[in-house]
This record gives sequence, structure tokens and C-alpha cells, in this order.
Amino acid sequence: MRLTAREIYDKLINEDRITELEGQIKFYLGDVSIIVKQRDVVGNIMQEWLHGWLDNNDIEYAPSENTQMPPDFFLNPDDRTVNLLEVKAFNRSGTPGFDIADFRMYQSEIIEKPYMLDVEYLVFGYDMSDDGIVTIKDVWLKKVWEITRRMEEWPIKMLHGSFDYCDIVDNANIMKEKSIILVGEPFLLDDDLRNNAIKWVERANSSDTACLDIV
Repeated sequence: MRLTAREIYDKLINEDRITELEGQIKFYLGDVSIIVKQRDVVGNIMQEWLHGWLDNNDIEYAPSENTQMPPDFFLNPDDRTVNLLEVKAFNRSGTPGFDIADFRMYQSEIIEKPYMLDVEYLVFGYDMSDDGIVTIKDVWLKKVWEITRRMEEWPIKMLHGSFDYCDIVDNANIMKEKSIILVGEPFLLDDDLRNNAIKWVERANSSDTACLDIV
């Protein structure tokens, strides 16, 4: 069976009622078995859980071999330009803070593969009690421009070091109804990118956009 990202979202919410379920993360080594109570572990587990959920529901997919870039799942294994799904999760008692993509890899990727802008992000907002009981408080299905925002000095929010820019990170606006559109802006973030901005925009504009829903 093949489902779109929207159909997977609807099945999780309406059929499985995921926000009403409870779970635990258990680990054992030798004769010692524990219930994991560290909240930051849950985010990494959710991608593996969805992998198992897809298998359990006989939903076709192909996992991505590139763990550094979205998507996590190709929901149409015969056409890897459509029905692309990335899984993210964050502690609902805080604000989102997961990485979206490596910036320099992403800017190159969307020139060569403009359909990457159409990846669907399935985002889980989870909670964990002091006893290690995990619950899913909210689930969202978003596009990349709906989970990014500006920084004061740059057009997009990123983690960065002293000499290079690193990962594009998400933002708390994921929990708001109105999206923040950034995709149309050039990435004028440093001298190197600024000097190559015109060339980047020309290459981006010449990419095959037939697969995109452009208004």
C-alpha cells in the first residue's frame, strides 16, 4: 500500500489516535534492564518508531541512504522526486530546536534537485513524565518554509561557528498557524555567498521547476 505524507499524518491522528497513546523506551544490557528517562533521547527514537509503524501497516517506502539531508523516507520508491517525508521531533514542554539541514549542502541540493523544496516534515511534539512515560502532544505536517525563520542579522536561522555556517535550525513558529516564507530570498550570509549570489540565483531559476507547485 502506498500513502502520501498527508495520508500518513491523517492515519496517525484519526485512526491510530497517536495523541492518546502512551509508551516507554527500554534498554537492557546483560541482566540489567532500565526504562530510559532522558527526554532528549525521544527525538532520535521517533524516526525509528515511524520506520516500524510503516512496516507494521504494510506501507511502501524506501529509506534514504543520505542521513545528512532530507528526506528520511521516499514514499514512492519508483519516483524519488515526489512524496518525500522527513521526520523530526522535539520536547513539547520547550521550543523546537532540531536541525533541518546542513546549509551549504542544502543550497547546492535545491539547485540540482528543486523538488527537495517540496519535502514534507512530519514533526512530533512529545512529552516524557518523570517515570519515563512518553506521550505525543501534537503532530504537524509542514513545509521547510513553515519551520524556518529569520535571525536578526541573517535571512534564515542557523547554528554557526567562528568560521563557517552549519545547520539550518527550526523555530517556535511551527506552533503558529501562519507560515514564514523564506524560500524566495537569496542566501546573502557571508562574503563568499554574497559574491556568488547572482550565479546561485541564475542556477536556481534555471532549474527544472515542473515538479513544484508554483503560484
